[in-house]
Amino acid sequence: MFDFTATYTDQYQLAMSQVYFKNGKRNSRAVFDYYFRKIPYGSGFAIFAGLEDLLEIISNLRFNKKDIEFLKQYDFEDDFLEYLENFKFSGNIYSVQEGDIVFPTRPVLQVEANLIEAQIIETILLNLLNFQTLIATKAGRMRLVSGERTLLDFGLRRAQGPGGYYASRAAMIGGFNGTSNVIAGRDMDIPVSGTMAHSFIQSYDNEIDAFREFAKSRPKGCVLLVDTYDTLKSGVPNAIIVAKEMESKGQKLLAIRLDSGDLAYFGKMARKQLDDAGLEYVKIAASNQLDEYVIKSLQEQDAPIDIYGVGTNLVIGKPDAALDGVYKLTFSDKQPRIKISESLIKTTLPHRKQVYRMKDNNGECAGIDIIAMEDEAETEISKVFHPSEPYKFLDVSAYKKEALLKPVMKDGKMTIERRTLTEIAEYSKSRLAELPLEYKRFNNPHIYKVSISEKLKEERDRLISEHKM
Repeated sequence: MFDFTATYTDQYQLAMSQVYFKNGKRNSRAVFDYYFRKIPYGSGFAIFAGLEDLLEIISNLRFNKKDIEFLKQYDFEDDFLEYLENFKFSGNIYSVQEGDIVFPTRPVLQVEANLIEAQIIETILLNLLNFQTLIATKAGRMRLVSGERTLLDFGLRRAQGPGGYYASRAAMIGGFNGTSNVIAGRDMDIPVSGTMAHSFIQSYDNEIDAFREFAKSRPKGCVLLVDTYDTLKSGVPNAIIVAKEMESKGQKLLAIRLDSGDLAYFGKMARKQLDDAGLEYVKIAASNQLDEYVIKSLQEQDAPIDIYGVGTNLVIGKPDAALDGVYKLTFSDKQPRIKISESLIKTTLPHRKQVYRMKDNNGECAGIDIIAMEDEAETEISKVFHPSEPYKFLDVSAYKKEALLKPVMKDGKMTIERRTLTEIAEYSKSRLAELPLEYKRFNNPHIYKVSISEKLKEERDRLISEHKM
């Protein structure tokens, strides 16, 4: 949808790239890790999203004539601008599958390319992956607490500009069933759903006339908003009248919607009125500032709500608003690279790496991911260490090891087939099902272990020692 060109980047990426270009480093091979430091929302897991969008955008990323003309005013030299005119990403990318569950500090994705190409794609990579992973994780938490109830994304009007487009996609990966976002539905084959606004009802002299006209025009999937005037004395009774009139025509009212007040109380009272009228099939939808906490509360109160329409709190990722994903250099000019911090947890891990998920003999997730050197054989990995508390270690020799980083782009071309959102969501659901319950607790989930191999620890410690001499 968005017209992405290679100027969808930060200025310092281009400034650094010109220095690389002028100093003969344009072909220097580099490896960057993408990972995040903290799981949002106090969750025990995050859901990785945005990968396939990113790969498609990167494979077509170019500087057009307008971009080059614009950059001329910012002191970029002619020979560098000429280089940018022919820019095309030609590197390799390794990643976990989109929809997988991921955890802090371990690489989720690795880029291997020349320094300039790797630098220029950093901003779009962080922009897409951080946002969609944030929203997919929020959606996943709502799916866990809502059981099999229908979840619909109603957030476009409250999203930060066009971010609502990608929020709808991420919500589906996290387990939502549909969206009110028409353009996302068009482009991504997401089921589109909606009801009516209070203004529609207010535009008529009588509530029941508004209901009748809407049902006449939209008999399939008809949902009536019942809280404009008086939910239990006006809205629901009028909806019942219209539902009976629809029955006489061989039609069925799909649902009523509650958008204010005590949703648990009104839901129960409305359910009784509908059932007493023989309309057990009419569903109840609820909206109005919903999030995983409100949904959990409604579920615990046995509120008879079948459909949750979630808006603002989903698409803005409230309360965390951003995933702290980072992009760090780990290898260049045939040398491992490291960034040292006073805090060991913020010291980067050098080299190209592989990430393994530990599974027991029954194939169940053991709650441990291991970061290892890319060239380490699985059989070499037996003793692993806490990344920031080096005296904590585990023996993992008894576990089966599943390699998670797979090639997804080679020489600038996607090496994986695009999947539908339904396929990605089903994969995510299956991976979440493998995660033991204690990591999916709503409050105070068990902390998933991320460890480093003995060989990687030795390399990190060696580089720290060298740079501090």
